[in-house]
Amino acid sequence: MTLHHDLAVTNRGAAALRIQALVQEHRPARVVIAVPAADPSPATLSALARAHRMCAGLGVPLTLSGASDRTLRLLDANSA
Repeated sequence: MTLHHDLAVTNRGAAALRIQALVQEHRPARVVIAVPAADPSPATLSALARAHRMCAGLGVPLTLSGASDRTLRLLDANSA
């Protein structure tokens, strides 16, 4: 999956639900989400954290492609 731009509060829930639907429908061995290299907006981070928790609950590893180290740390902190 690719996030082409940051999410806003108005579309973060829909994005998270779309990710969830795709994962539940296809049951992939791994989920990779390509994100913009810039630090994500709070709404984007929220949707990514939600997807991360959902994938962890299903036993499906989630990785971010193109994310900065700071973004990865934020995701880990928000998914705990």
